[in-house]
Amino acid sequence: MPFARISLLQGKSPAWLRAVSDAVQQALEQSFEVPAGDRFQVIEQLAPGSLVFDRDYLGGPRSDDFVLIALTAGRPRSTETKQAFFSCLARLLEASPGIRPADVMVVITTTELDSWSFGYGRATMIVPPDAAHGGAPQ
Repeated sequence: MPFARISLLQGKSPAWLRAVSDAVQQALEQSFEVPAGDRFQVIEQLAPGSLVFDRDYLGGPRSDDFVLIALTAGRPRSTETKQAFFSCLARLLEASPGIRPADVMVVITTTELDSWSFGYGRATMIVPPDAAHGGAPQ
């Protein structure tokens, strides 16, 4: 159930954006213990000057292809799991759409299960939808 906010500079094609989205999802499924199809993402393309980043801090050099991925997850993962995710994601993004690993930054935040509502005004992770009513409230 992670939620990914993917921020980058504007001007990328729909195919490039889809490749980023697919790489993020594939890395989540392969290395972050996320079930297939559990995809919730926002991709925001920002005007120059609206995405401010240090081109050399703890890495770099970073280019205008810099991508910041803020991942909100519903439960903590081990350091090993996070490291596997970071590595897998960097490898997949380099393969397609060709983002250099130095241009990939990820921040993971975790929340409590009662912090998520997937609809109907319910904390869905602790009060599941009523399957007999298609998830609609009674």
